[in-house]
Amino acid sequence: MKYKIFADGASSGNPGPAGYGFVIFDENGNLVAEASKSIGVATNNVAEYSGVLFALKKIQTLKPEFVEILLDSELIVKQIKGEYKVRNEALKKIYDEVILILKDLKYEIKHIPRNLNTHADKLAKKASEGSKVK
Repeated sequence: MKYKIFADGASSGNPGPAGYGFVIFDENGNLVAEASKSIGVATNNVAEYSGVLFALKKIQTLKPEFVEILLDSELIVKQIKGEYKVRNEALKKIYDEVILILKDLKYEIKHIPRNLNTHADKLAKKASEGSKVK
């Protein structure tokens, strides 16, 4: 089966309280999975990569024929495609995990406008609010 992943991350303060969110749909448009989690204090890019990483970990359990990954972070799309280098060490660790998973998948990754990623965005923002120090 083919799947679509929408993933996002949010950080208030950059770095600041952060979280990620993702949603996965099957080829018929049915919601298969969604998740979000606060990750403590992190940059927006770390939160974005975390959303991709945990969505990919979930997709592995579904044994997909093909995965379309849709992100509103042009930076991350270009880094995963190899168009930009990953220089930040914190990002590099997550990036390496993402690339390792992608080696076993048939996939396409695309940059999409933010307004097409609202479901994952809402999950990420809500998760980042859970990271705030009380």
